[in-house]
This record gives sequence, structure tokens and C-alpha cells, in this order.
Amino acid sequence: MHSAFSDNMHGSIFIFLKRFMENEYDYSTWIKILERKGINRLHETYQMNEVYPVAELFDIISEGAAITGVSNPEFQEKFGEFLVPDLLLVFKKFIDPNWKTYDMLQYISTHMHGGIKKENSLSNPPPLHVTKVGRNLIIIDYHSKRRMAGFAIGIVKGLARYFQEQDRINVLPTTDLNAERVQIKVEFSHP
Repeated sequence: MHSAFSDNMHGSIFIFLKRFMENEYDYSTWIKILERKGINRLHETYQMNEVYPVAELFDIISEGAAITGVSNPEFQEKFGEFLVPDLLLVFKKFIDPNWKTYDMLQYISTHMHGGIKKENSLSNPPPLHVTKVGRNLIIIDYHSKRRMAGFAIGIVKGLARYFQEQDRINVLPTTDLNAERVQIKVEFSHP
């Protein structure tokens, strides 16, 4: 099972989280979160191709949720949706330009996560087990002590919006979002 506190997160996620906070709130909210959590990143900022402790990400996300008055999974979901365009731009070399949401979900673990691990062996993306159940249904099994299923749901919704398919895709968690193992059902309606 994926560890919550002994692993690292790719620096891009921290950079995108900072951008999310600045876009949705403001720069002072980002600074306030770092100060409250005792994270000194004002002069030694996050770098795109480095890795950082997941525990630091948890601190920022939990404080961000508290400051903004939303639940942790809801904050993660909003962040996941927000980062999709940047994520696709940064990691475009791992993506077939003809893919849409269905294909992205089908290959995210092997192509994107696999590519990220090849580029930086210290990064540790969570294992996603994606099962294609016909043309209209994908089941994602998320196994991680990180408990960031809200983030995964946000990415799925963000992909649908990015590919202008949000009106044809329904994302349903079938288990508690705070669990270590979460199953996410993604239903597609075809025109």
C-alpha cells in the first residue's frame, strides 16, 4: 500500500497548489498557510523537478481547507480540477494528443505516473487500478495512505472539463473519500 508519510510528492504539485491558492484566494492566503504550518518556503521555493515530503503537502492542504472553510476532500477536489490544464501542459510528452477523458483515465497510471517515476525515481505517485467496464464505465481503485481521493476526483472532473465533456461524464465515489482504498465510478454517456 502507498505510504502517507515516508514518500515524496513531485514538485509540480506544490507549484500548482501555490498557483491554485493565489488564483482562488490571493498570495497572502498562501503565505498565511505556510506561516501557520511553520513551512519556510519563501526564499527556498518549490522547484518543478524536485520532490518534497508528502507530509508538507498534507499540512498545506489541511490548513488551506480550514482557512477557506471547506472539507479536506472538497479542497482537494477543487485543487485537482484547477491543475488539469497545467498538468497536461507539463506532462504532454506522456500523452497522446488524440486522447480524451476516457483514454486519459485508462492510461494515466501507466503513461503519466510511469513517466513521472522514470524522470524522478524519488517521486511516488499513487497506484491507480483502472478497470474498463465497457464503453460507458471506468472504475478507478485508488489505494493510498495519503487519503487524497478528493484530489483524484477533481482531476477526473478537470479532465472532463478540459476536453469539454463535463456534460457527458458523471463521477461517483462509491466509498468514503477519506479511506485508504477508494473506488471511483466514472460513467460516460455518448451522444
